[in-house]
Amino acid sequence: MNPIDFELLHQQLGSVCQEMGRALQRSAFSPNIKERCDFSCAVFSRDGEMLAQAEHIPVHLGAMPASVRAAIRRGPLGPGDAVLLNDPFHGGSHLPDLTLVSPVFVGKRLLFHVANRAHHADVGGMAPGSMPLATELYQEGLRIPPVLLYRRGRPERDVFSLFLANVRGRAEREGDLRAQFAANLLGAARLRELAGRWGGAAFAAYGRAFARLCGTSMRRLLAAIPAGSYAFADALDGDGTGSGRLPVRARVTVGRGRAHVDFTGTAPQVRGCVNAPAPVALSAVFYVFRCLTDEPLVLNRWTMAPIRVTLPEGSLVNPRPPAAVCGGNVETSQRIVDVLLGALSRALPGRIPAASSGSMTNVVIGGTDPAGRPFSYYETVAGGAGAGPAGAGASALQTHMTNTFNTPAEALEHAYPLEIVDYAIRRGTGGAGRHRGGDGVLRAYKLLCDARVSLLTERRESRPYGLAGGGPGAPGRNMLLRGGERIPLPSKANLDVRAGDVLVLETSGGGGWGRERRNPKSQGRRERDLVIGL
Repeated sequence: MNPIDFELLHQQLGSVCQEMGRALQRSAFSPNIKERCDFSCAVFSRDGEMLAQAEHIPVHLGAMPASVRAAIRRGPLGPGDAVLLNDPFHGGSHLPDLTLVSPVFVGKRLLFHVANRAHHADVGGMAPGSMPLATELYQEGLRIPPVLLYRRGRPERDVFSLFLANVRGRAEREGDLRAQFAANLLGAARLRELAGRWGGAAFAAYGRAFARLCGTSMRRLLAAIPAGSYAFADALDGDGTGSGRLPVRARVTVGRGRAHVDFTGTAPQVRGCVNAPAPVALSAVFYVFRCLTDEPLVLNRWTMAPIRVTLPEGSLVNPRPPAAVCGGNVETSQRIVDVLLGALSRALPGRIPAASSGSMTNVVIGGTDPAGRPFSYYETVAGGAGAGPAGAGASALQTHMTNTFNTPAEALEHAYPLEIVDYAIRRGTGGAGRHRGGDGVLRAYKLLCDARVSLLTERRESRPYGLAGGGPGAPGRNMLLRGGERIPLPSKANLDVRAGDVLVLETSGGGGWGRERRNPKSQGRRERDLVIGL
């Protein structure tokens, strides 16, 4: 295939994914999808290999191929069909991430699949938001193996009814599911238009060329890393059930255009919910290597062929069912990235940044509003990015395995019985160094009714590391303000809150890079005192 046609097709397939995402965002019901854009869209080949993706969420996109393969294995799919799944042990990430997979036929010929994954604000379980401090998967929500949600373009009423009977916020959940199906319909229509313009032979040629490009690009990237074996270790604060710190260890061995990433020595799977399913761990591995190149790589078998990954069975990065996993997707994935970047910093010291905040800082608030309606609100809170050889880290940024937006206070307060009473950058929380780490943020929620809160956060006991002599970022803090009392909260918790309480989340800063060049005339930045506008 000539390079011009290849690039045109590559960009057009990517634009299909972007347009799917726009349609999903605009037609969704929940602020988590409409405002935070907690979703991802991609195009796959007829046999389930990813061909294109939008610039959405790394942890979604890296794990999505396993979901598409699980949907294809379910059985033959026809025009207008759509398979729904969220089972972490059948290609999912965690239960709130619902994946919808649709085949794309041109005439009678299956050419593609389109898929999107969206985080729903509730899928049942023991607590609103379906991200509780659980000890087994069954407590986290409704577990859905690959099932037909739509057949020949029509909803399967029994499947919809079963799902909606087990979730909070029924209307919002149904609206978001229908938005996901609409996004797939649009993607399929656009792909049929492209097929009519280019012809099936062009897409077959593109697939072969893309396979060669992915494999060649990854081998070229690995060949540019000095041969050797590089190890690093970090830890999670704990699993919320008293486990203590949980080590995550990796050794990256590189040579002759190939790599072996070995997680031997990582903690065994735990009782709490920070276990990361294998697709999530693989997603984090791919993300790190993808960050080292600007070539158009997506996660498929051709890209990963030069990389062998060892994930010990029964460990934190490859748990056995029915392990609780809702925090593994969002928190353990971040620590895997920290560990792999730390290992590669020993091979590529002039390219790797210090650790970023290392936590998505997940908060779920749910209950019954003053009008008697159930509600469930979920969001992640930004932190500081790690500084690097090229400059300082950014402040108040969603980093690494998350790529979501800020939820505007106006949208949150319009939809839920909550009030944002303070939202600010935590000045001075980035690590010191020649290049300073980015600062974390403070976000405070005033409850306007009694509610249930779930917190899954990290870097409250540990600190994001600096590199090349740079200092670590400041740790985060969680607290509850009640009647003038400040009540410290652990990094992971389920708690009941009252109307008038204020929940305060403070996220960590990123690590600094390089030894600080002191200027006696300069004044260091200091973190401001906590001020809540009650």
